Amino acid sequence: MILSCGEALIDMLPRTSTDGEAAFAPYAGGAVFNTAIALGRLGAPAGFFSGISTDMLGEILADTLTASKVDISHCARSARPTTVAFVKLVNGQATYAFYDEGTAGRMLAVADLPVLGPEVQALFVGGISLVNDPAASTYEALQAREANARVTMIDPNIRPGFIAGKETEYRARIERMIVRADIVKLSDEDLHWLEGAGDLVALARGILAKGPKIVFITEGAAGARAVTTTQDRFVAAQKVTVVDTVGAGDTFNAGVLAAL
Repeated sequence: MILSCGEALIDMLPRTSTDGEAAFAPYAGGAVFNTAIALGRLGAPAGFFSGISTDMLGEILADTLTASKVDISHCARSARPTTVAFVKLVNGQATYAFYDEGTAGRMLAVADLPVLGPEVQALFVGGISLVNDPAASTYEALQAREANARVTMIDPNIRPGFIAGKETEYRARIERMIVRADIVKLSDEDLHWLEGAGDLVALARGILAKGPKIVFITEGAAGARAVTTTQDRFVAAQKVTVVDTVGAGDTFNAGVLAAL
């Protein structure tokens, strides 16, 4: 099983009402949630760990996971509310406004960590769940506990607007988690945010020097590359008509994990 660990939330996506007015509609989402869903739909043995509410929106999340054949037995259920993110799309690019205080996901604690059996072969962590405590420290504790027992992958999926005022602590956490990870995935923007300006391959090799075995870099419409200490492989993206980019990187992660 590949156990995805991180946020599950409701994306409020912009839509037009039957009266032609601007509106928002609820969709199950969250970066790590999306990866778990994609893994299940790819036919990979998939599980999910997060704090999920027992409220109406939380049931949407749980039902969506189950419908995609994702095991939710490791999830911590509570009566706290569900995290909500309002999404704005401009030229297919998404920006987010999050409402996360006191939610089931945000308040996940070390006491909620599951005991993992041998069926869990890989652990995936990332997303905005690594920003705010107590959840962020809980996911880090899980990765630290399991790093020597199974393959671990991290995708920070950095949202600069979401970490305002918390950058120093956040950077330190991501650095610690990268050191423990076997696989690191970053967008080109995330890589520059972490490591500064410079050649992508050189920056990726700097990440590799900290401990990971491979770094994947997504480069938007250009394509994606995989970098190890000895190889750099780039694959150009196929030309498509973009509807929106929500979940694109999350699905890339699922493809990587399923293939490996």
